[in-house]
Amino acid sequence: MELYIIRHGETKWNSEKRLQGRSDIELNEYGIELARITSEALKDVKFDRIYSSPLKRAYETAEILRGSRKLDIICDDRLKEMCFGDYEGKVTDTLPDEFWKFFDDPVNFVPAGNGETYEQVIERAKDFLYNVIVPLSYKIDRMLVVAHGAFNRALMISLNHQGIKDYWEGVFQKNCCVNIYEINGDNFKLIQNGKIYYEDKGGKDYRK
Repeated sequence: MELYIIRHGETKWNSEKRLQGRSDIELNEYGIELARITSEALKDVKFDRIYSSPLKRAYETAEILRGSRKLDIICDDRLKEMCFGDYEGKVTDTLPDEFWKFFDDPVNFVPAGNGETYEQVIERAKDFLYNVIVPLSYKIDRMLVVAHGAFNRALMISLNHQGIKDYWEGVFQKNCCVNIYEINGDNFKLIQNGKIYYEDKGGKDYRK
């Protein structure tokens, strides 16, 4: 089975570099455009299942990516973005130095009040992986998952058999980037990593 993992399109908060987490922010006009461009690039891909985070920015992206396919979008709470607690809604440049361990030293990152740990997000991702993705790999040919930057990385490091120290290793997950894995039961192979189908305007790599 081919597994497509796609991040949602841009939101107003993305453009302002505000942490979103569980805050339910919809796509902005540019985000809709990115989703449409990506949808056009993938229009000939035959998906058998579409799963999405229930948060607006992901679900709206999934609706656009679905195009004319006669498929229901299955929402799953396990696909929600990492909760950033008291940091949500804040511009990243205004956050305390402790926050930057999120990218620079994930092993020692301590979430803000009411926020999730990396371990909790990875636990959700593995639950979805082994209870949804792996069983479906024996039954269908192609599956689409639309979710979020931090959650998608949790799912990807689980597929890559990596640990928290590798969380942000490699290609940054830009809006509407497309990752593809080949899933054969418990065997996972990365085929495409973070490809975008639109002209990059410089992106917003929060690691920098």
